[in-house]
Amino acid sequence: MPTAIVLINTDIGSENEVANALSKIDGVKEVYQVYGIYDIVVKVEAQTHEMLREIIINRIRRLPKVKSTTTMLVIEGRALSSS
Repeated sequence: MPTAIVLINTDIGSENEVANALSKIDGVKEVYQVYGIYDIVVKVEAQTHEMLREIIINRIRRLPKVKSTTTMLVIEGRALSSS
């Protein structure tokens, strides 16, 4: 399944608002508010690369108060067991 990690910068003070809006988008699997260069990190999954592109470009990037994004396409992932 195509997966991407999207790093997001928001307008100052709008992190909660943007995180709440992101959590309502189909395909957004995880939303984290973080400290550092970026304000929010999102994991996105879709059935096809075209659908993934649609979510990122037409849903995430167009949210009000999203200033910029950096997208990293996942080429390989590993599930870690918690033992």
